[in-house]
Amino acid sequence: MRIKTISLIFERLKLSETNSLIFLSVFVGIATGFGALGFRALIEYFNHVFFGLTDQVLTQAFGQGQPRGYKFYLPLIPLLGGLLVGPIVYKFAREAKGHGVPEVMNAVARLGGIIRPRVAAAKAVASAICIGSGGSAGREGPIIQIGSAIGSTIGQMFRMSGDRVRILVGCGSAAGIAAVFNAPLAGVLFAMEIILGDFAIRTFAPVLLSSVVASVVTRAFLGNNPAFEVPSYSLVSAWEIPLYIIMGFVIGVVAVSFTRSLDTFEDYFDRLNLRNWLKPALGGLLLGCIAIFFPQILADGYQTITLTLLGDMSLFLMAVLIFLKMLATSLTLGSGNSGGIFAPSLFMGAVSGGTFGVLINYLFPEITATPGAYALVGMAAMVAGTTHAPITAIFIIYEMTLDYRIILPLMVTVVFSTLVARRLFPHSIYTVKLFKRGIDIRSGKDVNVLRSHKVSEVMSDEFETIKTNTTLVEIFNIISNSKEAYFIVNDLAGKLQGVISFQDIRNFLSRHELDYLVIAQDLVEPGTVIIHDCDTLEKAYEIFGLHDFGLIPVVAAGQPERVKGVLRREKLVAFYNKKLIETLRS
Repeated sequence: MRIKTISLIFERLKLSETNSLIFLSVFVGIATGFGALGFRALIEYFNHVFFGLTDQVLTQAFGQGQPRGYKFYLPLIPLLGGLLVGPIVYKFAREAKGHGVPEVMNAVARLGGIIRPRVAAAKAVASAICIGSGGSAGREGPIIQIGSAIGSTIGQMFRMSGDRVRILVGCGSAAGIAAVFNAPLAGVLFAMEIILGDFAIRTFAPVLLSSVVASVVTRAFLGNNPAFEVPSYSLVSAWEIPLYIIMGFVIGVVAVSFTRSLDTFEDYFDRLNLRNWLKPALGGLLLGCIAIFFPQILADGYQTITLTLLGDMSLFLMAVLIFLKMLATSLTLGSGNSGGIFAPSLFMGAVSGGTFGVLINYLFPEITATPGAYALVGMAAMVAGTTHAPITAIFIIYEMTLDYRIILPLMVTVVFSTLVARRLFPHSIYTVKLFKRGIDIRSGKDVNVLRSHKVSEVMSDEFETIKTNTTLVEIFNIISNSKEAYFIVNDLAGKLQGVISFQDIRNFLSRHELDYLVIAQDLVEPGTVIIHDCDTLEKAYEIFGLHDFGLIPVVAAGQPERVKGVLRREKLVAFYNKKLIETLRS
């Protein structure tokens, strides 16, 4: 009843669907902001239950002087956490397994943005238990999925169109990043670069509002503080730039190693002959055994990151933690526990950059900054290498530290880390899991659906043509009497010269002195973009994405000057949606 009442209010206020979307995006931001605060409190609660109460029980049993074997109780804590997470994930909402972002991407690209409401609750509780019990995971992935589920649920409740629901999912993911990292701009870029793959203004406005509102909510309760307090760093010498480039190559390799390690462990645990709900417990037990000797690998590791940025970590420990954190996170998330990969990526980037910084500072002390500067840049490089999202990585580190002086080495290192990672392994840590399920998502679309069909299946052989010698006044008459928006321009021999639309002639509407002076040939721009009938729809979609076209002329192979048909953007989208539904039902 309440939803119907609000819908009636929208109608009486004569709010369009676009304006309603703006209103709902603000609501998503508020809900996600409070959701992030609640999730943070839930993690602290479970951390107290698993570690605080355990310390109290052992103290009561053994007194203040705990036995020498006390630390060997440590593996039992993440084991217990896994025992609780398993039934939640496998019995209640399987989408909560792992880091969750691939499920959000799949929902946006293939399911019309539809995410079950229960996913938010399951992800919040399962991830809070996992992280609270020491699981090597971050809080960012869960809150992205929680915010996305909130956005999707709100969109469904108000019966928004599929495109609007997708945008609200993007609003939720942006709000999640903004709330967790106090980084509203990075939240917007994450949603548009990774989740939606769309930088259009109709998408940008609601996502931006949602991100800002979520950040305001969390700042009201937690204050306007950066995620990490770091000393001021700057570029000491121009000679450091080549060193940062080298570090970008190194961390790109580390990023690919992490992506493949997590993928390998996920495959291993999927094949393991053990009840699914017990697998997170096994992962927790193995994690705890490593933590006996290196407790720094537990949970999100923010304290270790801070120590690395301050230069208070030894070279040996940082070098070892690169690989142990990679193993710990792969065990945690690969076994089916719930959490994010952002914090582990930041951790590995910090210790990788710190290790590189110590060595470089030892070799070139006069021209290099302190190791903490390299650790800071390494965090962004690792995030970019794992997610293949360099813009997000740059801005998230900048907003987390509020230090502009590090931006130049940050940009250089991130670019080379991303290039190396993509060269070594084409899939990001988000898309590799989907690719193994036969889903190849790019720019918010499953390109496997587009790749398996040809342009000839969608093109239309019904189109209107205009001769190159047609005068402007005649073109006006043709357009006013036609239902078409685009017209193929051919010369007198029937050869393609280009395409014109109403947008091309609107500047001439009031200039009647040109009615008989300007002809169609004058309106056609050189270098008309064409596509062959044997090309895939994936290529056509890329062309539409690069150019603001509504129509592309289709030609046959070997006859580039003869138009065989036209491919319209709206018809391509409709065909994609139809084939996607068929794929999901099969």
